[in-house]
Amino acid sequence: MKKNIELKIRFELVREQTERICEPLEIEDYIVQPMANVSPPKWHIGHSTWFYEEFLLKKYVKDYKVFHKDFSFIFNSYYNNVGDRVERPNRGFLSRPPVREVVKYRHYVTQKCVELLESSPSDEVLDIFEVGINHEQQHQELLVYDIKYILGTQPLLPVYGKQFATQKENEAGFFSFKAGLYEIGAKDLGFTYDNEHGSHQVYLQDFQISKSLVSNGEYLEFMNAGGYKDFNLWLSEGWDFIQKEKIVAPLYWSLINGEWYNYTLNGFEKVVLESPVQHVSFYEAQAYASWKGMRLPTEFEWECAADKLNWGQLWEWTNSAYLPYPNYQKAPSALGEYNGKFMSNQNVLRGSSVATPTGHSRKTYRNFFHASSRWLYSGIRLSK
Repeated sequence: MKKNIELKIRFELVREQTERICEPLEIEDYIVQPMANVSPPKWHIGHSTWFYEEFLLKKYVKDYKVFHKDFSFIFNSYYNNVGDRVERPNRGFLSRPPVREVVKYRHYVTQKCVELLESSPSDEVLDIFEVGINHEQQHQELLVYDIKYILGTQPLLPVYGKQFATQKENEAGFFSFKAGLYEIGAKDLGFTYDNEHGSHQVYLQDFQISKSLVSNGEYLEFMNAGGYKDFNLWLSEGWDFIQKEKIVAPLYWSLINGEWYNYTLNGFEKVVLESPVQHVSFYEAQAYASWKGMRLPTEFEWECAADKLNWGQLWEWTNSAYLPYPNYQKAPSALGEYNGKFMSNQNVLRGSSVATPTGHSRKTYRNFFHASSRWLYSGIRLSK
């Protein structure tokens, strides 16, 4: 009984937080999709509702009446086991259902979920609620990324608010670690995803890892030294990427009268040199590390060092491909599509960011994105 009361409180708080993130938006902001990887806020609030309806209410509530028969098609993301869906690049074409109808859907499902939690559900139901809460927290962070990209591509560069701002980091030097065997992975303390499971040992050589993230000022030195023009620093794919996309600076940066400015959620501002550089791809992070005569840490080095690091401002690119741990077991049915099927052509990021919801971060968390991704809250920590 105690567990479902605690989950009910957390569930209601998470549902409220998603809506709170959307409060500064105008209604027109809810349906914009400037690129394929960005989902409109309307879709996020619908999809994070669909998850509970699909995996909990339809299955565990007798005679449950779906809010709308077409919403499963509209708000499914990538779950082939569930059925057809609107293709990701086309989510911004959905002028219907209107936002007000999606909000009604959200409130309807929230109320039905509260009733389910108050009915003394089984441990199986409670476990799926736990997944649903964590799933919605992931979408809260994606929602912040997407809102920033939507507003940051508007000609007027509107202000959202001072939320989700980073702070200066100024601790110099490196932590040193001796070669040896280190334990990696989740050890079943609290909620974790299946891709964290399979606690195992890895052998690491001697390494050092920076105490602070790379700052805007440090990254600007790389830019001024011609870092974006020297193909010797770049991976072949990365060089092709920046040439094709004409990239000469981190995302949201603009050079005006000889000075660099960047779009933040608080508006268009001069770049703060002491703040950590963000919105850089893996390619850019790797090239900067190469220019410094260093490298990015592996995800195993990062996890071993995590207890000493002051992490949490930005997700940190690692030099590790996103692959399964030993004895990885994919969850059955549709929920098994959550992580495992993306274990190809993705790079691991570790830590968390200022956009990560409270209580959703841990040192074993394995985030993953394609090497070209820049709109997430990503930064650089060096290793050698």
